[in-house]
Amino acid sequence: MAPQQTGSSRKRKAQGDGQGAGSSVLPGPVMAAAPGEGPRLPKRQRRPVARRSLVHYLNGRAQGHAGLPGFESELRGYAILRLPELLQERQLALGPLNKVFASQWLNARQVVCGTKCNTLFVVDIHSGRITRIPLMRDRVPGLARPQPTCGIHAVELNPSKTLLATGGENPNSLAVYQLPTFDPVCLGDRQGHRDWIFAIAWMSDTVAVSGSRDGTVALWRMDPDMFNGISWYKDMGLPRYAHIRPKDMEAIPRATTNPGNRKVRALAFSGKNQELGAVSLDGYFHLWKARSSLSRLLSFRLPYCRENVCLTYCDDLSLYAVGSQSHVSFLDPRQRQQNIRPLCSREGGTGVRSLSFYQHIITVGTGHGSLLFYDIRAQKFLEEKSSASLDSFPGPTGRKLKLTCGRGWLNQNELWVNYFGGMEEFPNALYTHCYNWPEMKLFVGGGPLPSGLHGNYAGLWS
Repeated sequence: MAPQQTGSSRKRKAQGDGQGAGSSVLPGPVMAAAPGEGPRLPKRQRRPVARRSLVHYLNGRAQGHAGLPGFESELRGYAILRLPELLQERQLALGPLNKVFASQWLNARQVVCGTKCNTLFVVDIHSGRITRIPLMRDRVPGLARPQPTCGIHAVELNPSKTLLATGGENPNSLAVYQLPTFDPVCLGDRQGHRDWIFAIAWMSDTVAVSGSRDGTVALWRMDPDMFNGISWYKDMGLPRYAHIRPKDMEAIPRATTNPGNRKVRALAFSGKNQELGAVSLDGYFHLWKARSSLSRLLSFRLPYCRENVCLTYCDDLSLYAVGSQSHVSFLDPRQRQQNIRPLCSREGGTGVRSLSFYQHIITVGTGHGSLLFYDIRAQKFLEEKSSASLDSFPGPTGRKLKLTCGRGWLNQNELWVNYFGGMEEFPNALYTHCYNWPEMKLFVGGGPLPSGLHGNYAGLWS
């Protein structure tokens, strides 16, 4: 005969049923009961709060399979391959700003950008709010007035994300801000570059290198005394910051083919080898040993020498990638014969404008408004997947996976009407892109490719 249920036990049962609306019972063995009692069920457990992120899901799966060697690495590799086809665009309104040239994530919701119209700003990707950052001025501003069409071409964070290096009001000068407050720290305007800064790379938390259109590479060191607090000019109400000179400066060697075009266009630093790579517009790649000074190791002509404007480095593969008018070339300076063939990226004949590595995937931003994704291991572009039926997985279609960015904003001025016939669909060159991998987000910025056209594009892909 079953034991009679008491009022208190019925009450406990009712309370348990009420809790079940917000939780669920996880399957498990029936617990042993004390003599004279009925069987005891396992305690109810709340499910963890769901987080809408593929990374969080994969991390949870990897922890559950901690005993399997390489399981987490395989999951991450799978996520990297699948992410591009899952990305969806949300355009960000930037108003009348002209061409986003550079960008970096500050945190999970803020991106700092530099533009052709010499504006440094922070955009909140959630609210769309834009905050402009005042630019630093040279000690003697009358000697070199900024040109309105030069712009900020580089924005780089140091490894600990405590300092940001970019251009000043005079684009020849290197400006360093303290994060997250954007307090000005120092300005490299003494005996530095004589032309625009095109590229910046950090060697450590306090040492940065800049490359200029004047054909020089400069090494800068930030001293600890610069961080003792910000003082202010009493008469102007402006912050006071240090004015510094480079610790070392090296000139690009003159090539016999085009000695007048030694402009440094891009830099990339290898922390593993303590080496600095650079590309110049005369079609050469240069490598320096970078310690307390710069010591040039080699220079050689690139296989595709037209419009080499972007460079990136992959630590995992010890490989540089150079973007040109029609190709992406892969360079390992320690091997004379390249094992990875160049990839052709002809998209409207507009060339490669931005590059980034993440593990074995390289993302290519083109001058025709599209993003391409190349698998270094397979040596092929990622492909679109066909729509899957109920009893099969999606398969490759043979077509390159291409994300096409939106229209952005274009100033419909006289140049647009007279020289381009008032084209309604004008693709944006993607001059910059940067990933926030923990949040699986991609920021992309750019604007119209012709130098005379005024416009911008900014998009969050997530």
